[in-house]
Amino acid sequence: MSWKNRAGSESSSRRLVSKQLALFLCAGCFFAGMLFTDRVWTDVEDKGLPLQTGIKDEQIQLVADNCDPKIDVTRDPKDIIREVSKTHNAVQTLDKTISNLEMELAAARALQDSILTGSPLSDDLVLPEPVKKRKYLMVVGINTAFSSRKRRDSVRATWMPQGEKLRKLEEEKGIIMRFVIGHGATSGGILDRAIEAEDRKHGDFLRLEHVEGYLELSAKTKTYFTTAVALWDADFYVKVDDDVHVNIGTLGATLAKHRSNPRVYIGCMKSGPVLAHKGVRYHEPEHWKFGEEGNKYFRHATGQLYAISKDLATYISINQNVLHKYVNEDVSLGSWFIGLDVEHIDDRRLCCGTPPDCEWKAQAGNICVASFDWSCSGICRSVDRIKEVHRRCGEGEDALWTASF
Repeated sequence: MSWKNRAGSESSSRRLVSKQLALFLCAGCFFAGMLFTDRVWTDVEDKGLPLQTGIKDEQIQLVADNCDPKIDVTRDPKDIIREVSKTHNAVQTLDKTISNLEMELAAARALQDSILTGSPLSDDLVLPEPVKKRKYLMVVGINTAFSSRKRRDSVRATWMPQGEKLRKLEEEKGIIMRFVIGHGATSGGILDRAIEAEDRKHGDFLRLEHVEGYLELSAKTKTYFTTAVALWDADFYVKVDDDVHVNIGTLGATLAKHRSNPRVYIGCMKSGPVLAHKGVRYHEPEHWKFGEEGNKYFRHATGQLYAISKDLATYISINQNVLHKYVNEDVSLGSWFIGLDVEHIDDRRLCCGTPPDCEWKAQAGNICVASFDWSCSGICRSVDRIKEVHRRCGEGEDALWTASF
């Protein structure tokens, strides 16, 4: 054999040996690794060490109770459905909890803004309720104007309790009642001073950071709900005009029936025409948004009296900067709930007529919540007539104090 042949043969033998040695070493390392891993795993199990860290007991329990990943497809389909249902219920509970926390956070932010600005508070109003977390049934805001002193006095003389009875109403029945008004165009002017003097006498005003004006009612409504939900934790927030007669006990009993619904909008629902012609009352400058001339508005509560639940009031507070204001306040409120999962309650007892209408209904045992004249959008000549309406259609003082909500 030549020298070249011998060299080639020896080189081939060395490569074969190298491959066999590398294969042997790899196999040895693999088995050694398995032996080491098995020993470590056994030690961990013997010592009872946790396999995962940083997981809270509550999370482990949640997985154990509701999110079992080991669902055997060979099991009875009913069992699988039950497992899925349990998981679905757990997710729903979590969603509700998150929603409640978001609402509470938004209310806290609104309260903080109110405290920082100091604007919603009058001289006689303090802020103990949010601190104490007192829960109220409803906050009733009576919309009023600087020129409506006689209307306010007529309401005080009929269906709105005064003095100690007003405080008793808050403490025993969980009902807050305030006349709602903003400020004059000139801050600290004669109009503001007159309201401040009236408030010192009666202590029944809620002052808003809002400049009063007829064309600003939508903005005032938005500010009212934002301020009220910041000051008081209630199930419902009510807006009523100061020329409407209200039976407070009947109103409380009516609203209490809807406590289980978190998003409810209660009033006398209507759908009037969109008035496109200038110069007429309730003219809608943005009529073109509602389609062709002659169209009607979407269904919404008439503005004399309506109520919304806390979630909706909080929604207004959170989104107040982006909610559009139409010229008509009741239309604006209805538009804010379009597209939301809101239950509209059409209750005609919130818009009874004045006597004899409300009187006949009272005699039949169907006490009205509110009474007014449609032709006047309130009680016609309310200062002169509201006492008669109260006498003939009122629920009686005992009805309020004996009511249980």
